[in-house]
Amino acid sequence: MRAHFVLSEIGVGLRRNLTMTFAVIVSVALSLALLGGSLLANQQVNSMKDFWYDKVQVSIFLCNENDADNAPQCARGAVTEDQKEEILGELEAMQLVDEVYEESASEAYDRYQEQQQGQPIAAVVTPDQMQESFRVKLVDPERYDVVATAFAGRDGVYSVEDQRAQLENLFALLNGVNYAALGLMALMLVVALLLIVNTVRVSAFSRRRETGIMRLVGASSFYIQMPFILEAAIAGLLGGLFACVLLIGVKYFAINNFLAQEIPLINFIGWDAVISVLPFVLAVGALMPSVAAFFALRKYLKV
Repeated sequence: MRAHFVLSEIGVGLRRNLTMTFAVIVSVALSLALLGGSLLANQQVNSMKDFWYDKVQVSIFLCNENDADNAPQCARGAVTEDQKEEILGELEAMQLVDEVYEESASEAYDRYQEQQQGQPIAAVVTPDQMQESFRVKLVDPERYDVVATAFAGRDGVYSVEDQRAQLENLFALLNGVNYAALGLMALMLVVALLLIVNTVRVSAFSRRRETGIMRLVGASSFYIQMPFILEAAIAGLLGGLFACVLLIGVKYFAINNFLAQEIPLINFIGWDAVISVLPFVLAVGALMPSVAAFFALRKYLKV
């Protein structure tokens, strides 16, 4: 195969279908940017889960004198010292438990006042209304139900709460956004594939005389298809490059220079995560149009 002929045919094809090629590049760039963004968003959510799940605790709130009158689960009175020692002993004996911290009512009151500083409700809460609690850090936070089953409903226990549940809504929202991005990416990929197929068909139609002559002189199917497939691959690769530029731009401007400063509590993914996604984006950008062009030509040129 003469490389000069193939390259000249690629140049002719790109020039003749410049506007459609530009549309392919833009649609491929947007769809691949969404693909890369979805992959990075998934890494971000997993990173946040690892970070926050490692910090959440299970709280075992104990009955106080006020609860004995108002809460059915504390009808037998406030927690006794023997009950507290029994609960603490069982917690320390569980292999699932990593650390146990006992918070007194006065410490809970101080923490509440600090959290609600300046709020009207802080002025009406008194220390005797606060509950003593055990703050339990688990080796495996996913096994919260073991602690809940062991201590919920026992004498002296008001409730067992898992802080992880407070984060589930946030992660569910982030996962929903990620799924929406994947759905939009799939739609953009369909649009890009249709554009690629139409572009290849128009290019093949405009050069039907040349391809007919090539078939008559005995050119192989691969030889005839190669310029069209390479045209699609080049357009897809350019779209992949633009998608990489978009991802790098979002990482630099939106995350590093804005979100990371506005929301310092979140540990955002680093450049290593972004760079690891770029080769995949480029590979998909080059292969997807090539495969689409291959199948489009098989039917259209009947070779």
